[in-house]
Amino acid sequence: MTTRNYEIRVVGSIGPAARQAFSSMGVDVEPTSTVLSGTLDQGSLHQMLDRVRALGLELVEVRQVPQDADHGNYLE
Repeated sequence: MTTRNYEIRVVGSIGPAARQAFSSMGVDVEPTSTVLSGTLDQGSLHQMLDRVRALGLELVEVRQVPQDADHGNYLE
């Protein structure tokens, strides 16, 4: 299956439990949001979005980023 680099942006700073849930993703905390980044196939992308919803995080943006960006690798 084809993989792509993605950034998933949520509102606010995520706590330790959420960081653990996204341990295979890059986590970049910005002043008003947190960006989760990683290399995902479609199934893994949907799993990450399901986790965002399950943890009650407010989704702001999902975007595909260039392949040359440095991201974690989350493939199950």
